[in-house]
Amino acid sequence: MPKEMFGTAAVTSASRATVRRGITITSIVLHAAGLAAIADSQLLSPGPIPTPRQLITFEPLPVKIAEVPPPPRRSGRAPIATADAKNVAPVEAPPRIVPDTRVENSGPSIPGAEVGVTHGIGDLISGVVVEHVAPLPSAPPPKPVRLHAGMQPPRKTVNVEPRYPPLAQATHVEGVVILEAVIDASGNVASVTVLRSIPLLDQAAIDAVSQWRYAPALLNGSAVPVIMMVTLNFTLGR
Repeated sequence: MPKEMFGTAAVTSASRATVRRGITITSIVLHAAGLAAIADSQLLSPGPIPTPRQLITFEPLPVKIAEVPPPPRRSGRAPIATADAKNVAPVEAPPRIVPDTRVENSGPSIPGAEVGVTHGIGDLISGVVVEHVAPLPSAPPPKPVRLHAGMQPPRKTVNVEPRYPPLAQATHVEGVVILEAVIDASGNVASVTVLRSIPLLDQAAIDAVSQWRYAPALLNGSAVPVIMMVTLNFTLGR
């Protein structure tokens, strides 16, 4: 009995394996056929026909050829346009040969002037007599500078004491007057300006300082005009 039992089991297992193998093969065949059908339909189905491109044509531009008229023909020999025809080289042989005077013709003659002869400082230039030559403009005087280190200050050579005004003396007016003086390059007082004023004493201070004289200030060894302050103290003796 055990032999019959195991024999039936073996036959049953073999039949089931055969059935499964057949199903698998059939499934593979069906899938392959479906894929082939899909591929054929994609390959064989006609798509839209592409629109052909339109060719670009180039049309030649019209070319106009302008006709240039020929220049007019000159008849004969053209006259020479000049204000002074005698300065132009002759084109015909002279009837006779005159001796060379070694004097060039320099244009129209001017009454009272000789070619090649100078007249003092004047001269004949292009047919014009220069009677006077204007002198060159002189250089402007240097501007005054204020006293600073590095220059030698002016040294007073002439001193004039201020005169006490009688009105200021009678009214017992005293004080200090401060002036600004410009000393030129020659040492003279060129101008005077009041910086600190006492009305009754200003003019006396200006009159005195204007008469002072100096040895000029020196900058790099050269005399220069300078601006300097001058202080005058007016006091009444008691």
